[in-house]
Amino acid sequence: MAEEKTMENSGLGATGNFIHNYIQADLEGELNKIHTRFPPEPNGYLHIGHAKSICLNFGLAKLYGGKCNLRFDDTNPTKEDVEYVESIQEDVKWLGFDWEDRLYYASSYFQKYYEVAVKLIKEGKAFVCDLTAEEMRQYRGTLSTPGKESPYRNRSVEENLELFERMKAGEFPDGSHTLRAKIDMASPNINMRDPVLYRISHAAHHTTGTEWCIYPMYDFAHPLEDAIEGITHSICTMEFEDHRPLYDWVVREAGYTVNPPRQIEFARLGMTNTVMSKRKLRALVEDGLVDGWDDPRMPTISGLRRRGYTPESIRDFCERIGVSKANSMVDSGLLDYCIRDDLKAKVPVVMAVLDPLKLVITNYPEDQVEMMELENNPENPELGTRLAPFTRELYIEREDFMEEPVKKFFRLAPGKEVRLKGAYFVTCTDFVKDENGNVVEVHCTYDPETRSGSGFEGRKVKGTLHWVSASDNVKATARLYDYMMLDNPDDPSGEMIMNPNSLEVKENVIIEKSIAGAQKGQRYQFMRNGYYIVDTKDTTEDHLVFNRIVPLKSSFKLK
Repeated sequence: MAEEKTMENSGLGATGNFIHNYIQADLEGELNKIHTRFPPEPNGYLHIGHAKSICLNFGLAKLYGGKCNLRFDDTNPTKEDVEYVESIQEDVKWLGFDWEDRLYYASSYFQKYYEVAVKLIKEGKAFVCDLTAEEMRQYRGTLSTPGKESPYRNRSVEENLELFERMKAGEFPDGSHTLRAKIDMASPNINMRDPVLYRISHAAHHTTGTEWCIYPMYDFAHPLEDAIEGITHSICTMEFEDHRPLYDWVVREAGYTVNPPRQIEFARLGMTNTVMSKRKLRALVEDGLVDGWDDPRMPTISGLRRRGYTPESIRDFCERIGVSKANSMVDSGLLDYCIRDDLKAKVPVVMAVLDPLKLVITNYPEDQVEMMELENNPENPELGTRLAPFTRELYIEREDFMEEPVKKFFRLAPGKEVRLKGAYFVTCTDFVKDENGNVVEVHCTYDPETRSGSGFEGRKVKGTLHWVSASDNVKATARLYDYMMLDNPDDPSGEMIMNPNSLEVKENVIIEKSIAGAQKGQRYQFMRNGYYIVDTKDTTEDHLVFNRIVPLKSSFKLK
């Protein structure tokens, strides 16, 4: 069966990896079909690292003709919220994946976990412990020394059942008792040294309310969830590798011995200048350092969506970075490369001036307006053309004029001639300064013989500038985003340092009239500048707000 599969359109790369090798070997054995799951904890918004896991789990299921569940690991009521549940569903759908009718909650299995816990107590494999969290740490031992058994480890089955039932009934305060597995305090794997299976928490749960006051630990609930749902391959990140023996122990002792789920670990995503800790992202939101979880600087999927990234670009990014066991750091420039590659032939190009400088063509008739035909996208003729009004007074970018040009400056300067995109050659004859010595107006003359499309070949110019009519345009706000962090914020030895230049706001942006009526979420290329999207939150009927997705050019080189 496995030999018939191909890697085409899997979103996982054109060649196999170690996960494929495991799955193919299983399919050549007794396994008929794979079943994966994406199991987020609803305690924050998903980020680009989760996108890698989403693409991997749903992509594998699609590739091998299997299924993938969306399951919320909601076993910690103190940190979870319905807001996160809803945002996660929206993000998975937006990325292009469908869990069909397989939406599950760990909380739906609370009764089953409880029954397994009672089973373990009856078999002498679990006990109620009264040690505090600090005492438990002291008893646990170290990597080089064995742990010490709890003084409560040898309670009778009857006493453990009674105490556990009283825990469930709410008779004890938080932190006073736990249910622990009875495995091996001398195990070289600390996770196997009588781990906690249940703790007391008198907190309302977003799905079960106050029905329960004892909640299973992740390491106990997660393997049971996989086993209950018939998951064949439980794919998780490398930090769970040391937890795998406990995962297998729980599955086995719970009685799921026929085709038990197989845990496979892969390296989590690390990106330069990017926070990959949900806890740190939450802190940025709660401390008011960003404009919510969907701030366009955030690496959350909702932030990337608002910034203007496309699902296709994120799936392409996840495919390019691949899957491995070794931790590595991905250059954030690769994600920018993917969005440029996706948009370059898709979106219309318009002329927008972000830092306007007035240009007056002194020999052009004052009341004349010519409609210049421009390509909507030079790389995609199918997008057609548009008309832009050309008038005596225009705006150009301030950086396109220099009073004293440096070497190899091919734009506008006294005595220099350039082409105005889709229009005429103009020559700078003069300029005007204000009382502070700033250039506020540039004067030029134009050559009417040089209109674009006329076939003029009398001379060549090296510079072409974009422009916008000063009298017929759209005014907008543009937000220019850069990397949010200066350092590697997930380095434990480093300090999280925000980039003070991560956001620059341009309030007086002048854009050609063709953009009037642009809808929220529409993307454009601003000629010679970058790719932009109409912001979905702050844009109003009277004023457009644009988020820069990425600059047009980058120093990043695809290897």
